[in-house]
Amino acid sequence: MKKPILIRVISILILLVSLTMLTACSDDNDNITEDTKDQTLSETNKDALLFMLEEEKLARDTYTYIDNLWSINQFANIQKSEQTHMDAIENLLIQNNIEYNIKPAGKFSNQTLQNFYNQFEIDATVSKANAMQIGATIEDLDIKDLQDYLDETTHLDLIAVFENLLCGSRNHLRSFVSGIEKGGNTYTPQFITEENYNAIISSSQEKCN
Repeated sequence: MKKPILIRVISILILLVSLTMLTACSDDNDNITEDTKDQTLSETNKDALLFMLEEEKLARDTYTYIDNLWSINQFANIQKSEQTHMDAIENLLIQNNIEYNIKPAGKFSNQTLQNFYNQFEIDATVSKANAMQIGATIEDLDIKDLQDYLDETTHLDLIAVFENLLCGSRNHLRSFVSGIEKGGNTYTPQFITEENYNAIISSSQEKCN
């Protein structure tokens, strides 16, 4: 009689262990579901989106101005890409019911960006070489700000959009630097590190989403 009782005890223990493991797996799945659900944008994330909308506008407006001034291929092509970047951010703002305002060309709510644009307008008239330096400077700034915001957020939708914008900015930087070097000049990074800059320039154009 003792043997069947022992077998029952062992069976019960096995059942209890199995139930415990199933419960643990269920909890893990619940956590994964919560992590992958649409998250509420924090005020910091909202501010990041609103700022980057204007910074992408800075690129678009400046490149449009320079293209009208000098008719350089890089500016004609990349200004369209900057509009796409603005659209991607705008879509995320709309999805999250965040109020925003896109000012007319050359006008910005952020005073720092306004100051950049005003100076770029002046510097671009000097020469085509100056204009190419401005293009590289804007992409340099974009990369720095996008990476900083990516380091500070865990919001999945924002990460996806900013990663795509960052990919585009790296390609744009490569394009401008290539044009600068063909003209016999060089570009020195002003916002990203020398190490990051060299890694970008030494790598091939990327395929962005």
